[in-house]
Amino acid sequence: MKIVFKKSKILTDVPFHYCAGCGHSIIHRLIAEVVEEMDLRDKIIGIAPVGCAVLAYDYWDFDVTEAAHGRPPAVATGIKRVHPDKLVFTYQGDGDLASIGMAEIVHAAARGEKISVIFVNNTVYGMTGGQMAPTTILNQKTTTTPYGRNKEREGYPIRMCELLASLDGAVYLERTTVADPAGILKTKKAIKKSFETQLEGKGFSMVEILSQCPVNWHLKPVDAVKYVKEVLTKIYPVGVIKG
Repeated sequence: MKIVFKKSKILTDVPFHYCAGCGHSIIHRLIAEVVEEMDLRDKIIGIAPVGCAVLAYDYWDFDVTEAAHGRPPAVATGIKRVHPDKLVFTYQGDGDLASIGMAEIVHAAARGEKISVIFVNNTVYGMTGGQMAPTTILNQKTTTTPYGRNKEREGYPIRMCELLASLDGAVYLERTTVADPAGILKTKKAIKKSFETQLEGKGFSMVEILSQCPVNWHLKPVDAVKYVKEVLTKIYPVGVIKG
């Protein structure tokens, strides 16, 4: 029988800890596939965040280090400057990147650091109980906005790709989803392009991935996928923002 699909050799034989229907496991697999296809296993260094993906280093068979909450861009900057021949990427959620790490990501982009950022946006603090995040959309209910996010009280959601697009050091920014096969394929291409951008020495790049969070959205996995496609993409349009 012809084999048409198999697990990447870059993924370890460890069960994922993510909730049913979460997009993180899909994104982990895509990164592993890109690393394997680009033959980067011995050249790549990842930085794991504080958040749902705090154990990311358990799942990839390549070098991954941990960073304090919000600080992956700073750690990545140091590693890349010491090892300019390496492919260095951060893997961050919306709380890690857009809240406590806002200054880090903005200044890394402004400096044009030659790193790649994989930004997983599920519009909520996933690991700590479902609180409002900077990317929580208007009227979205969370544990800290039980009646829905109100623009008069909590302000508006932050569109990170559009925010960073104004900075000269940011050379490639794209937003994708993992809500359907087409979105997954586009996400894989975007990750590869981000890595290529770094290898070519062009500057800072980021792939923002809209990811479903059924548990904290209080939706069934199938409904969470629909929510990404029918609601989130209207607030966060997918496509190349810059590059």
